[in-house]
Amino acid sequence: MSTKSNLQVARAAYQPKLPKALQGPVKAVEGAATESVGNQAEIKKLFPNTYGMPVITFEAGEKVELPKFNVGIILSGGQAPGGHNVISGLYDGVKSLGKDNKLYGFLMGPGGLVDHKYIEFTDELIDEYRNTGGFDIIGSGRTKLEKVDQFEKGIEILRKLDIKALVIIGGDDSNTNACVLAEYYAAKKYGVQVLGCPKTIDGDLKNEQIETSFGFDTATKTYSELIGNIERDCNSARKYWHFIKLMGRSASHIALECALQTQPNICLISEEIEAKNMSLDDVVNYIAKIIADRAADGNNFGTVLIPEGLIEFIPAIKKLIKELNEVLTDPATGESRVFASAEEQIKFVKSNIAAENLKILESLPSDVERQLCLDRDPHGNVQVSLIETEKLLSRMVGKKLAEWKAEGKYTGKFSAQHHFFGYEGRCAAPSNYDADYCYSLGYNASRLIANGKTGYMSIIKNTTAPAAEWIAGGVPITMMMNLERRNGADKPVIRKALVELDGKPFKFFAAHREEWAKTTSYVYPGPIQYWGPTEVCDEPTKTLQLEQSK
Repeated sequence: MSTKSNLQVARAAYQPKLPKALQGPVKAVEGAATESVGNQAEIKKLFPNTYGMPVITFEAGEKVELPKFNVGIILSGGQAPGGHNVISGLYDGVKSLGKDNKLYGFLMGPGGLVDHKYIEFTDELIDEYRNTGGFDIIGSGRTKLEKVDQFEKGIEILRKLDIKALVIIGGDDSNTNACVLAEYYAAKKYGVQVLGCPKTIDGDLKNEQIETSFGFDTATKTYSELIGNIERDCNSARKYWHFIKLMGRSASHIALECALQTQPNICLISEEIEAKNMSLDDVVNYIAKIIADRAADGNNFGTVLIPEGLIEFIPAIKKLIKELNEVLTDPATGESRVFASAEEQIKFVKSNIAAENLKILESLPSDVERQLCLDRDPHGNVQVSLIETEKLLSRMVGKKLAEWKAEGKYTGKFSAQHHFFGYEGRCAAPSNYDADYCYSLGYNASRLIANGKTGYMSIIKNTTAPAAEWIAGGVPITMMMNLERRNGADKPVIRKALVELDGKPFKFFAAHREEWAKTTSYVYPGPIQYWGPTEVCDEPTKTLQLEQSK
């Protein structure tokens, strides 16, 4: 039996579209010198060799013969739809500049560079993975490239393979690592270029130069299909409230986009909750009021979208988490403290945080209290994805409604179902938009390499227009950086993009949510379409359409 579905076979034949500027030889047009988005003096001091470079735009140019060169590529961090197309685009771009050029993939993320584990890509291997989801062609990992011994181990294998440039595909942290590595190799004059590609389904790697991170389009369309399915079931059974948590820890872009696509009764936006200084009880009251109002109309059902990182945006809890992160970091090493048992860790926390924060901590349900005191991610931060916010909220809402019922303020019925959509969208087969966008990002990276650039991120702009009109180029990674508190110390990182409350996508949502709350205005997007009318198959996200609307 074949190991490929009919869709995979048919999809492999799809030829991604390229911007017109990349369809032949290019020339690089340089803009003005740049500066970082924050902490300019500090970032410039940390990156003296890669700071202040201009934004690059590619235009059609004359063909230039280049000596043979090899390239390495790394998939870093969580998966996102389209990663394989970045690799195939880079492969085709590198080969178009010389048939003897080679592309190597380092296995299982940045650790493959340090441990010298790699493969050489061939036509046969690349053709197996064109237009497919996932990162399984070489795997991914979360090893952080930030230490000199890692950089030096990396240069050993790069020299052995005669690699001229390294491309790191990742999110804000991975591209920060790419910037640090580019600076180190430039300072040492090692002659190896380091470039990045903007990846994350969370959508928080975006700015005036990066319109969207790849994978966001496919992931939100995948989640929206599932939400639409639940809404239809919800509207059919008419007896459940569905609490749906969506991936997106540091920003609510996924929740907002899915709300724009499906029109749920309630969608919480973490950034708004923080801006309004809402407490957890305020959030519970907001949800309960909408449920009670719908019940008064005979509608004891509905859908609630919840961003994964909601807890961290509630100001009082955010303040608590900030102190927890500081207390659980060993100031001598900058690493997380180690305890003999969970109980010992919880006791230590409660003995070392401010009385105000202790009061907030102990007001939370015991399972949430325990979670906040314990597990940390590799950056020393609370693992909010492990906190079942959807169950926490429905439990608290149920309690609130029971109180109102006892007081005669509520006469409806409340029954909840819970969902968390995360991994379901990270490895989906890329939409036409992501297939084209990712292929262009990879192909474009080959042109940045050919033009001798390092410390740049590959960018493709104007993506609500037909692909031929997309604009290709590069942005210095230092331009996007500022200092943030990590593991008890100030670290240079790419600034995350949060949902802008004065932006067009949020304003559109805010103008319609009261109507969606009261009426059953569900939209059922259905599955991603690959063949058919362009308005169905090539449509970008609602977020991009609203942002770029005149």
